[in-house]
Amino acid sequence: MRRDWDARAQKDALFYIEDSRHDWNSNSFFQSGESDYCTFVAPVLKQVGFDPAGKTMLELGCGAGRMSRSFATRFKTVLAVDISPEMLKRGQQLIPDVSNIVWQQSNGSDFSNVPNESTDLVFSYLVLQHLPAEQLASKYISEIIRVLRAGGVFLFQFNSLMTPTMNLRGRIAWAVVDTLWSSGFVRLSRGMAWAFGLDPLMAGRSWRGAPVAPDEMRAFVHNAGGTVLELRGEGTPAAWCHGIKIAPVHSISS
Repeated sequence: MRRDWDARAQKDALFYIEDSRHDWNSNSFFQSGESDYCTFVAPVLKQVGFDPAGKTMLELGCGAGRMSRSFATRFKTVLAVDISPEMLKRGQQLIPDVSNIVWQQSNGSDFSNVPNESTDLVFSYLVLQHLPAEQLASKYISEIIRVLRAGGVFLFQFNSLMTPTMNLRGRIAWAVVDTLWSSGFVRLSRGMAWAFGLDPLMAGRSWRGAPVAPDEMRAFVHNAGGTVLELRGEGTPAAWCHGIKIAPVHSISS
């Protein structure tokens, strides 16, 4: 995953973070992050009565900081976490003067540098959908709950579409490309993608990751010690889940 995202960052970081357009500049890129904050984040925080002032949040898959800058204007500390050092480098280049963003490289499976119960909000958008295996999603959900303080809020997007939408030709082409990628033949995988008229840097399961069924996601959260307050967009690629970490119950012995 690190290799693939480094390559995407080197070619066109802004596009591979948000592939809705090819003509991003820094102003439009960060404005899109602010727009997404107002659309996806602000209503949820208002709904749960969460005031970000003075608090710490963690952004899983921050990329080049598209939304990190918006979080930094509202939170005391932003832990901007990404697997790609190239993406983190571009984020620091694009936002050099924001002192409350802490850029952290992850290992692709957990938040090993983040202490238990040290954050108030964990957020992720356009990230979990790229994970190549459902087990990785489960692990990250466990980590999200671990680093949250009791009563802390999580909000993340994931792909819950379990049935393919491509035609047969497209499914066969991507199956060939992905099989080569999974077998370790990365250059051949990218070459086949190019031959099929596909983007070579979208080859492999690090782009078209594993979907997660809504009930499975609820179970991941519950087993990790969280409570789902709402799950919207079930059965779509843009499902949103938010909830809180349950405070531990301490028994009183006589």
